[in-house]
Amino acid sequence: MKQSRKSAAASGESFDITSAPKGLTSDLAGRQRRYLISMIIRTICFLLTVVLPSPYRWVALAGAMFLPYVAVVIANAGRETVLPGINILSKRPRGIE
Repeated sequence: MKQSRKSAAASGESFDITSAPKGLTSDLAGRQRRYLISMIIRTICFLLTVVLPSPYRWVALAGAMFLPYVAVVIANAGRETVLPGINILSKRPRGIE
């Protein structure tokens, strides 16, 4: 069973290292860093809610309320399923004959 498999070099395939996705650990670390920064900004918004006068207080409170949603969306915007350089259509679309 192992002998029937061809290696990438034997089959003539070549891979471009620049199109390789970054490692999972560095991707995870980057997403965690973005989430942490967003939560620090949220904490600052809560503190500004106590300190600022009335019109600005509501803006800081709105930022503190909606920032968790934005932080989660930004943190989860990691490993995409469609990689650049890969054709989405494997066949040519048929034209009108």
